Amino acid sequence: MSETTLADLAHEVRSKNAGPFWVTMELFMRDADGYRIAADESFLNERVIAELYRVEESTVQMFRIPSLNVVKISFPRPISQGSLRDRDMHAGQHHVPLARMPIKRPAERDR
Repeated sequence: MSETTLADLAHEVRSKNAGPFWVTMELFMRDADGYRIAADESFLNERVIAELYRVEESTVQMFRIPSLNVVKISFPRPISQGSLRDRDMHAGQHHVPLARMPIKRPAERDR
């Protein structure tokens, strides 16, 4: 059995430009159970995002929106949009590491 990932619990995981200097990612969870996992600060928090994307933890912004089962994450782009080294002009691929994050079920978290 393969690991369950955030993408498995989500209707959609996406990333996009939030101007030339910021990236925003959104987790649209399928249901309240998936949202509880994604919104759990002991599982997904600023430190985890900072390590995953190699950005400063203090620059990561997270918004948990329970009425929509959505978690929104923003952080500064490591390279400004359109610069010579920009390999993802629209930030459309930034969501992949987040989507592939393995989740732990409640029983597994206690181990």
